[in-house]
Amino acid sequence: MSVDEGSAAAAGERRDAQQGAWLEVWQNRFAGVCDEMGGALRRAAYSPNIKEREDFSCALFASNGELVAQAEHIPVHLGSMGTAVAAALAAYPEIEPGDQVLVNDPFQGGTHLNDITFVASLQDDDGNLLGYVANRAHHADVGGATPGSLSAEALDAIAEGLTIPPVRAVRAGEWDVDIRRLLLANTRTPLEREGDLDAQWGANRLAALRVKEVTRRAGTAETPAAMRALCDHGERRLRAVLPPEDCGPFRAEDWLEPVDGDLVAIRVAVYFNENGMTADFSGSGKAQRGTPSAVEAVTRACVEFVARSVFDPALPQNGGISRLLRVIAPVGSVVGAQFPTPVGAGNVEVSQRVVDVLLSALAEAFPGQIPAASQGTMNNVLIGGQGPGNVPFVYYETIAGGQGARPGQAGQSGIHTGMTNTANTPVEALEGEFPLRVLSYKLREGTGGAGQWAGGDGVERAIEVLAPVTLSLLCERRRVAPGGRAGGEDGRCGEDFLVRSGREECVPSKGVFALKSGDIVIIRTPGGGGLG
Repeated sequence: MSVDEGSAAAAGERRDAQQGAWLEVWQNRFAGVCDEMGGALRRAAYSPNIKEREDFSCALFASNGELVAQAEHIPVHLGSMGTAVAAALAAYPEIEPGDQVLVNDPFQGGTHLNDITFVASLQDDDGNLLGYVANRAHHADVGGATPGSLSAEALDAIAEGLTIPPVRAVRAGEWDVDIRRLLLANTRTPLEREGDLDAQWGANRLAALRVKEVTRRAGTAETPAAMRALCDHGERRLRAVLPPEDCGPFRAEDWLEPVDGDLVAIRVAVYFNENGMTADFSGSGKAQRGTPSAVEAVTRACVEFVARSVFDPALPQNGGISRLLRVIAPVGSVVGAQFPTPVGAGNVEVSQRVVDVLLSALAEAFPGQIPAASQGTMNNVLIGGQGPGNVPFVYYETIAGGQGARPGQAGQSGIHTGMTNTANTPVEALEGEFPLRVLSYKLREGTGGAGQWAGGDGVERAIEVLAPVTLSLLCERRRVAPGGRAGGEDGRCGEDFLVRSGREECVPSKGVFALKSGDIVIIRTPGGGGLG
């Protein structure tokens, strides 16, 4: 190499280093905004589901609607939130400063009705559009046939609760009073909902202020340029770790457990080419009442989560990654449900199974790199009724289970896995907020699959109800066990029981039950599969 060539190479390395440092600074700025808005949302929220379980997510988007940055919140929220931003912009092409658009319609950018999304625009001091901010939170009750709104017995999407198409609920920094009254009239717990809605509204306001402050220091042109550059960087990073040659399809199938009847398949074929990765779910079962079903936005979120997990967990999670991921979700299938199919279970249960089937398919493409199946369910428990003083209450929780064994290490026990990233409700908070008593909360030892590396163990949680209530269960992996891999054994299935007058009875994992004061519900969650 000549002196001139060496000087040019050194100059190029310096430019690359400077560009990398610039991107890293902006990535942390934007992620910091998301973290701060998440902290504000949690502190201001009323419900244990948000302030204790952290069932919410926050993200920033560029002016074209591409995801730019997120907090490390809930994968199924974050991977699908871009569709909510797109729906908001389709309804309101110009979201004015101080305005916020609400949406929870699963068929217009939502996931299921409990997840309400707030979308606001970001401007600099001169009113120039920089991008958008959004947060999504699970509200413990949005009406519908049963307390908690989620029910495997719902006849259609209408029975699952109040549907909110994209509406401008906040105008010039003030709530639209009529829309607010309408929202609060369609829930069993209006005081709790009011506090949670205000927390979401305030979190977006805080984020808009922080982005304006950053832009004031960096310059109006710098902020949108950084957003575009980060997305381009994400695309380059994913392309660099994808298989360099066309390959596939790599196929797998797994099963959903309907309320009645035969198991329902989720099938996928994954293949790679110069355009990136395609996940084709053709051949998956039909969406219908009694079978957990998801909208396409949820399925896409799963594909993005798996791609990041398998190829490089350090990949920036932004719209650049999405450019290289194609999803084929047949219309009317359990991964591409259409109105009026009930889809409450899609966000929580179908998402877990989509992750399982994608990992199984990629295990063929990347042998020795893919973990065994984790518990594959969120074990949804909903209990509602009248508490002391006839004050209505709704308790909602997803319960942890076993993680699948990983190459070189055992799976973790008693942890939320896959498309959920929530915490548990501490016993003290649960008993302090609701007429409930926790009798047992422990690991189910030996429920993880055996292998060179064992799967993690599931959890047992037993709750006594101290008032007449309605119980809804929405769980999976009660008939089909979480799979082991590479010779490892399957994890043990979950099981659900009711105890009345000392008599323990196994009950279906999907159903609605009337309980008396003193009755006990016991949830025993699945273990993870073993590996090797």
